[in-house]
Amino acid sequence: MTHTPEPFTPGFKRDDNNDMIPVGLVRAMFALAFLTLALVGFATLSGRAPAAIPDNGAIVQEWQLRLVAGTAQAVTVQAADGTHIDRLDHGGFVTVVQNGLQTARHRYGVDATLPLRIVAYENGRMSAIDDHTNYRVELDVFGADNKAAFERLLTLLNN
Repeated sequence: MTHTPEPFTPGFKRDDNNDMIPVGLVRAMFALAFLTLALVGFATLSGRAPAAIPDNGAIVQEWQLRLVAGTAQAVTVQAADGTHIDRLDHGGFVTVVQNGLQTARHRYGVDATLPLRIVAYENGRMSAIDDHTNYRVELDVFGADNKAAFERLLTLLNN
């Protein structure tokens, strides 16, 4: 007579009936999630000002650009009056900024063709600011290459 082993059935307990994940750890994970939700809720409901936005220095220069969506990675850059500046087939960071802008404007029901402000500050920072939504991107915090992409567009705009 041959013995056939029983098929394996996965379970939540080991053979020694101990929990695989300690109950204390599970409780701590839920407590951390609840504490995070409570802190964010308090900050939101109390109207606390955002703390992660760097200080605005004096504005050195300001430009207005339109970022027009193309295909998945392409973006067309125009001056505020609609004059063609450049078409980027693989826009990289410029496309990322344009996608975020398009999402924010869709959420607020704002016309997607309105210009975006690019602001250079005396402390070397550069920001993309949409005055029609709360969309703002600090261009220099994403690396020198990404800031340089916008500086190149601004050079084309000034010529």
